[in-house]
Amino acid sequence: MSGPFLTPLGRLSAWLTDPNPSSRLQARLGQAWLTWLRFSRNPLAMIGLGIILALVLMALFAPLLAPHDPLEQDLTRRLLPPLTPGHWLGTDEFGRDILSRIVHGSRITLTIVALVAVTAPVFGLLVGTVSGYFGGWVDAVLMRLTDIFLAFPRLILALALVAALGPGIENAILAIALTAWPPYARVARAETLTVRSADYIAAIRLAGASHGRIILGHVTPMCLPSVIIRVTLDMAGVILTAAGLGFLGLGAQPPLPEWGLMISSGRKFLFDQWWVATMPGLAIFIVSLGFNLLGDGLRDVLDPRSTSR
Repeated sequence: MSGPFLTPLGRLSAWLTDPNPSSRLQARLGQAWLTWLRFSRNPLAMIGLGIILALVLMALFAPLLAPHDPLEQDLTRRLLPPLTPGHWLGTDEFGRDILSRIVHGSRITLTIVALVAVTAPVFGLLVGTVSGYFGGWVDAVLMRLTDIFLAFPRLILALALVAALGPGIENAILAIALTAWPPYARVARAETLTVRSADYIAAIRLAGASHGRIILGHVTPMCLPSVIIRVTLDMAGVILTAAGLGFLGLGAQPPLPEWGLMISSGRKFLFDQWWVATMPGLAIFIVSLGFNLLGDGLRDVLDPRSTSR
């Protein structure tokens, strides 16, 4: 079926897949559509995307989805097992509904992920592109600084920073962001080294473009796919680091329903009332799995060296 017999959706699909686009907008939308088609053929990537979308929706509509106030205590209903009417995941040692606390805790998790994702990769991308583009002593100084941060395990360095700044969710986010940027700098530098001597970069330089314009307008976009893949894959580590800080009492403070803090408070009941610590642990596992599956799918689609393309 073609021509006037096409449905509106069919005409839109034909417009997006037109091999001879009439505008830059059509070309970009067509490329995005083809990327989505390749991505959607990966069932595991779609599962990961579904998990992340569920996390976002749960965080947005937490007050509507949570059956109880996450901070409300009822000592007469403490340590109720799962599948208890009204408390489908049980209650904790203070009688607080675990499901409600997990639902509201998704907001804290999503906040940490979002703030780290918009700070650490941006700084790492800036350091990596500047280092790779200029080379010489600039590259040596910036990469040795990066090596210093990479020499310490991320959680240990985050613990040191939080210990210096003081416990709290804000300081935990700052510490995670300060320890998460070096891998992005390495990735961006590697990509920059492959494109800085390209003919089109030389032509732009001969046309009189400044270094800043070349880096921001032409080098950085070439590094974005690799950085986006690395960001998605690293979000599971960010969640685990935040949970680790909460577990040690250096992240979110009681009575906030942060998942790591919930595991910490429930570990003393692990053998008899296993659900108190297990349920938030399962939430961390599922969300981390979702980010890993999504990252693998994006790597297959965005990485130009991927054989699956």
